[in-house]
Amino acid sequence: MNRMKHLLCVLLVVALGSFSFKANAYTERNLLQKAADETTLKNVLVMKQAWVPYPAYTDRAAWDSLMGPNKQRLIEAGEKLLNYKWQLIPATAYLEYERSGNRKVMEVPYDANRQALNTLMLAELAEGKGRFIDQLLNGAYMSCEMNSWVLSAHLPRQSSKRSLPDFREQIIDLGSGGYGALLAWVHYFFRKPFDKINPVVSLQMRKAIKERILDPYMNDDEMWWMAFNWNPGEIINNWNPWCNSNALQCFFLMENNKEKLAKAVYRSMKSVDKFINFVKSDGACEEGTSYWGHAAGKLYDYLQILSDGTGGKISLFNEPMIRRMGEYMSRSYVGDGWVVNFADASAKGGGDPLLIYRFGKAVNSDEMMHFAAYLLNGRKPYATMGNDAFRSLQSLLCCNDLAEATPIHDMPDVTWYPETEFCYMKNKNGMFVAVKGGFNNESHNHNDVGTFSLYVNTIPVIIDAGVGTYTKQTFSKDRYTIWTMQSNYHNLPMINGVSQKFGQEYKATNTVCNEKKRMFSMDIATAYPTEAKVKSWVRSYALDDKKLIIGDVYTLDEAVNPNQVNFLTWGNVTFPSAGKIRIEVKGQKVEMHYPPQFKAGLETIKLDDSRLSNVWGKEIYRITLKTDEKKETGKYGFVVQQVK
Repeated sequence: MNRMKHLLCVLLVVALGSFSFKANAYTERNLLQKAADETTLKNVLVMKQAWVPYPAYTDRAAWDSLMGPNKQRLIEAGEKLLNYKWQLIPATAYLEYERSGNRKVMEVPYDANRQALNTLMLAELAEGKGRFIDQLLNGAYMSCEMNSWVLSAHLPRQSSKRSLPDFREQIIDLGSGGYGALLAWVHYFFRKPFDKINPVVSLQMRKAIKERILDPYMNDDEMWWMAFNWNPGEIINNWNPWCNSNALQCFFLMENNKEKLAKAVYRSMKSVDKFINFVKSDGACEEGTSYWGHAAGKLYDYLQILSDGTGGKISLFNEPMIRRMGEYMSRSYVGDGWVVNFADASAKGGGDPLLIYRFGKAVNSDEMMHFAAYLLNGRKPYATMGNDAFRSLQSLLCCNDLAEATPIHDMPDVTWYPETEFCYMKNKNGMFVAVKGGFNNESHNHNDVGTFSLYVNTIPVIIDAGVGTYTKQTFSKDRYTIWTMQSNYHNLPMINGVSQKFGQEYKATNTVCNEKKRMFSMDIATAYPTEAKVKSWVRSYALDDKKLIIGDVYTLDEAVNPNQVNFLTWGNVTFPSAGKIRIEVKGQKVEMHYPPQFKAGLETIKLDDSRLSNVWGKEIYRITLKTDEKKETGKYGFVVQQVK
């Protein structure tokens, strides 16, 4: 134990001698508005869809060239839908959200319809013989007959506060925006063949998009994601670029009046600036890697559409911050499908290689383009399918280039995000540790200030469980009754028997990263409420070539209850002797040494939720280190090292 105490003291001395950063708040960058005012914008708009980078539907030679090896694959996918039965979503499916909290009853048929419509569009563009036109017409007609394209979980944002669509009010959410953009592309490509059958459908599509997207976008300043009425402390998350990118497509595809288009596009620039202002300039995605594609990725989509629609005259692709936002995904990828998964992220992922490649090409990041090729793992890149029309179409533009890219994923030993307070450290023996400071009101927040995950040869060993299937409870006042959101189910202490609390004020302080020595520390005392009676609790991490050293040095105002330190893991956990725990996961073995005043226990957490069990299996474990002593000051040291 003397050796461990010595290591702990060295760690603290070095950390205190390093440069400390403080998390910054909303910053008035307004990059888009600085790039162009409304008059400048109006003068560079490319009108009447001349900006669209895809061939006309009737240009079969161009489509054959663009489709390449995607052609037959997309046609075959469309053929499976020639007899697709468009699904009615009954009132009770919407009402189920407010009755039981279940979102899936409404979302499953809704997503199936959207995906079918997108796939049929791609199939007809690939083949061009009119075989899929009737089904496309059916899908478009059925879509216009719906009262709303908004998801049931988001409909309570209506004035009625109910989850049943109210025909008297149209709002824009993630679902309706994407649906509107998809129909706008269908209208753009197939208006003429539709009109040969009956022009009423195209007119109905235009009317529906206007009433559900264009008009509310221009007339409703109260939609929270637009952030026009933003107040400090409020979150601006992926909804902003996601909804704005969808709305921007609708305007560029449907609005041919230059005055109206300029006003709409500039309004979107002012809204998206709010998101860019909110995101930390270090580029980290505090929402978690699962949301990178919908946050940074959707910002890229928005910026690409804006650049295309202005002939490249309005672009942020040379901004270092935008590049850092893109490279966050490559830095957060551990390997073999495993990623750093703070917040509402799954530990399994990696991202869409075609999106990553396009983003990387736009911002001139070799790192991202090589990483995209690496994710393919030798497979050929094919067009993205799903329900996102823009990404499907854009993916066709880069398949050939991505196929030629060199697959490389070689990250620096330390990646430090000083504002978001994320730190990734790796050594030459396959150990990778991801640590976070931050605060407990991040977007998709978990109460997890100071937590970490440890990976050995890409396999997570000490883990972040992630999040279960979303229900009404997930984004309600009861969020923190869910165990995955609580600090006592992260790799953190319970101080005086008390766990962390949700709120802007519950945060890390004195956060320090010494990149040269691979050390990271912070005071997590202010992440705990007053009843924890904690004056200071410095949690520190040091990664050398053989082991991870975790230190806790604390001072309490009063020692009321014994402290407890928790670690989450999976695989096989054994306790060979006092002060020693062995963990084996998928052939990777580590040993944790802990102080003698603790008694180790193991709690089994059954995983009944498929979103969790698909990653971890039927159960995970919480290692509980409990002590009987109650002291107002103390030091704990934990060492995790690989074993044969």
